[in-house]
Amino acid sequence: MHATPDGEAEISLVVRLPWEDVARLGQEAGRLAAQMQRPVTLDEAVSNRLRSRPAAAAHAKPVEQPAAVSALPRLSGTG
Repeated sequence: MHATPDGEAEISLVVRLPWEDVARLGQEAGRLAAQMQRPVTLDEAVSNRLRSRPAAAAHAKPVEQPAAVSALPRLSGTG
């Protein structure tokens, strides 16, 4: 982990994703690029997606979700 000049922190990690998830990230990057009117990397798309979701409080009870709901990105260890 290291601090960035904009006052945030950055953590590097390796995540194995199925190609379907990579495709969804590409779609997210395309949507974001159209919105920002400039090229967007997959890293930026993931960062934007993670920032746009409300953070759950550590003490809050987890919300039950139906098994059929797929989220972006799905961080799966299998491929």
